[in-house]
Amino acid sequence: MKPVAAETAERAASSALEHGWRVATAESLTAGAVASSLGAASGASDWFAGGVVAYGTDVKKRVLGVTTDTVVSAECARQMAASVAELLQADAAVATTGAGGPDPQDGREPGTVFIAVHTPNAEVVAEHHFEGAPDAVVEQTVEQALRLLTDHLG
Repeated sequence: MKPVAAETAERAASSALEHGWRVATAESLTAGAVASSLGAASGASDWFAGGVVAYGTDVKKRVLGVTTDTVVSAECARQMAASVAELLQADAAVATTGAGGPDPQDGREPGTVFIAVHTPNAEVVAEHHFEGAPDAVVEQTVEQALRLLTDHLG
């Protein structure tokens, strides 16, 4: 099985190795697809710490310490990324949360996604609005999460 966004994951792998950073993921909407893509990239055992799939709101709060009431939000994504970096002792982390559809969530339309990257140098959160069925939203989110991560590694 070819992982989603394999080429972008390879660029993230190269950058993580170049800078000697360990990378982690915290995922809701993407349910582990970002971690799966990173884990299939070259040399993953040298730089990929692992990930937490916190699909349920209670898991986000209990495992990742999310304090926001609205989980489809920039603040939730930011907290997820920072928490998983600490939890897995990683230098960098990427987190995804959003309303994949087909129904709205937290007052946000389907396709509304927040992606956060946490590194020692920066915390960045991007809001996206993707079109399509839930599987298409997930695929687009994975690609954008890997791009944002790659842009901020090192």
